[in-house]
Amino acid sequence: MKAVIFDMDGLMIDSERLALKCYQKVLGTMGLTMSEDFYKGVLGLPDRDVKTVFLKEYGDDFPFDDVLEKIFAKMREEIDTHGVPLKKGLIPLLTYLQDHHYKTIVATSSPRAWMQHLLEKDVLPYMTDSICVEEVTKGKPDPEMFLKACEKLNVHPADALVLEDSEAGICAAYNAHIPVIGIPDLKVPGKRYQAMTAYMVSSLNDVIALIESKKV
Repeated sequence: MKAVIFDMDGLMIDSERLALKCYQKVLGTMGLTMSEDFYKGVLGLPDRDVKTVFLKEYGDDFPFDDVLEKIFAKMREEIDTHGVPLKKGLIPLLTYLQDHHYKTIVATSSPRAWMQHLLEKDVLPYMTDSICVEEVTKGKPDPEMFLKACEKLNVHPADALVLEDSEAGICAAYNAHIPVIGIPDLKVPGKRYQAMTAYMVSSLNDVIALIESKKV
């Protein structure tokens, strides 16, 4: 194994609960509601696919782009006030990978501007590269993002490892023939997706031991 590919939301950043809270607040001002189950159903999908789901749920006239802008603004406000909520074990893992000369890359379905806002200070200094939604034509669960991440790092997919929390991300790694460790966040992947993983672990703290044991 020569490289590790990191998802962002729900994997490195504890952003999913914050996003749900912000969605509920913004939609509430419009007289609309969002259940946790509905939100879980769009986790890991790129914005364009989320939009399709939203229009089906709330109607063709739902102002998705405007609402998404308000969501990001609300999240920025929360993060600028309280800081970026990094996941437990992230910095020790990144430090270990850097010290042992592994290549690393962020591969996220989020826009680049948002990724940089979240990760620029604490995370990107550890990263070899990054790839965001603007750089792919098909989002997760399509394997394009992870395959392009391997191209950027100049590693074969078999020599990479993906860390993912979402079903869409796990499926994307599986379709790319890249070993994947599942680390659930708000939604625990179903058994079908768990079967696609090399391992399911409870936190990023468990990853170093798997790497050192040569099991991934």
